[in-house]
Amino acid sequence: MPPINDSRDLLNIIIALSVLLFTIFSCWAIYYLARILQQTFKAVKETRERLNKFDELVKMIKEKIEHSASYLPLIGEGVKKLVEIMRARAEKKKRSKKAA
Repeated sequence: MPPINDSRDLLNIIIALSVLLFTIFSCWAIYYLARILQQTFKAVKETRERLNKFDELVKMIKEKIEHSASYLPLIGEGVKKLVEIMRARAEKKKRSKKAA
């Protein structure tokens, strides 16, 4: 350690120690800032993946609804025919009971 002859030498040593401590603190702060940013990017990436999966699910449901909607007129016609057949059968039973 160099000899301390006057107050200027002491001031220079204190300034050097202060700069060293400031440098260590700055490196520590930069490291933690980088870790925080890394975790933030991971969270954003996971959120994007989840949103993409949700978007795909919504598209799949929409396609299934559209495809099933194209069959609705056919189902409606089938129900109409079924109702007509049931009415005809009910009327036929009424006529056969009245005739008997």
